[in-house]
Amino acid sequence: MKRRHLLMGCCAALGVGLFTGLGVAAAGPLRNPCKGALPADLARHDLVLAAFEGLDSTRLVDAHAHLLGTGDSGSGCSVHPSMQQWWHPVEVLRRKGILNASCIDEQVASIDVAYVQRLLALAREFPAGARWWLYAFEQAHDDRGRPDSDRSTFHVPDRYAAHVARQHADRFDWVASIHPYREDALPALEQALADGAVAVKWLPASMNIDLRDPRCRPFCERLSRAGRPIIVHCGEEKAVPGAGRDELGNPLHVRHLLAHGCTVIVAHCGSLGHAIDEDLPSGPKVPAFELFARVMDERADEGGQGGQGGQRGRLLGDISAVFQRNRKDAVWQRVLQRQDWHPHLLHGSDHPLPGVMPLFSLPRLVAAGLLAEADAPILLRVREHNPLLFDLLLKRRLRLGSLQLAASIYEARALAPTAAPRTS
Repeated sequence: MKRRHLLMGCCAALGVGLFTGLGVAAAGPLRNPCKGALPADLARHDLVLAAFEGLDSTRLVDAHAHLLGTGDSGSGCSVHPSMQQWWHPVEVLRRKGILNASCIDEQVASIDVAYVQRLLALAREFPAGARWWLYAFEQAHDDRGRPDSDRSTFHVPDRYAAHVARQHADRFDWVASIHPYREDALPALEQALADGAVAVKWLPASMNIDLRDPRCRPFCERLSRAGRPIIVHCGEEKAVPGAGRDELGNPLHVRHLLAHGCTVIVAHCGSLGHAIDEDLPSGPKVPAFELFARVMDERADEGGQGGQGGQRGRLLGDISAVFQRNRKDAVWQRVLQRQDWHPHLLHGSDHPLPGVMPLFSLPRLVAAGLLAEADAPILLRVREHNPLLFDLLLKRRLRLGSLQLAASIYEARALAPTAAPRTS
């Protein structure tokens, strides 16, 4: 029995470490119980109903949701073979953790189909009009622009993301993912825009994208003309190791995209890990969030008429994952305190991560003075049924004295209105 408990503890620590970098197992449940639709009493609970008060559901957008699959439906999706190989236990646990977070049985007829069906089921418990931006996900590429499947954790093609959004146009929009080093990067971007992509997503550390590379410029200039943002993950990356180049996630590098006229959304507000302060000679490593804050405070005016350092683009941040347990209390407090940032912040869930149970600690949020202790039991009950709803409710309940996250954060519909995609 002791040996069994030891093994379970080791697995728990690994499971948490895949996404958070914590060195120990987290207190609380380790598996998503996947209880299904909210019971009537919970759906009508005052806390649940209050979460939508003051929000325009026709503008409610989750601007950071992942579309995943294995390709078992002909989607073209793929995952790295190591996720099926027992001699890569961390990668196997990564796969199992994502499947559990998504409430998918490994024996299901199609993981691709089950993933979308689960997301739809969660979405049905939101008011009509609420939408999700579903992310395609590019492969890593080498410096010459060739696909590097050996360093690609997973791949979700643009055409599949466009297809899913087209099939469920009442709930989903889609975000393209195109590596700027590709020889066909600009034609691929034109196709994505024609097919209704509302944005483009880059994860530099995983995909091997240096935002300072000249090949990013024409890409950004085209997005600027199209009025579509680019979503860039900054800070340390835990969930998708890929190319493993965390130095490329330095928030200071987004200045180069802004200088090319892009609207840039910094995923997670750069709130995890450290990066080199390149503004100083032999700069030290500092929290990436501090560098994000610096660039936010330098940002150009909303009209894009220039600004400090000649920046012309518009800078935003999404708050997906910001209130997970692996962020510092000071980050949580600052996001609430900086009310001047709120017009420039967007809600995102980072689905399916809200279903990875160890990633959130309500007791820590209570101890930090940001969450009422009485709210925690209801939030936990909601999470057992609908992690996406839990993520929204949690953010709506956070308080720092009289301060809370502004309603505008959740209403991103006007940022990138859905384009009319081709039907062919």
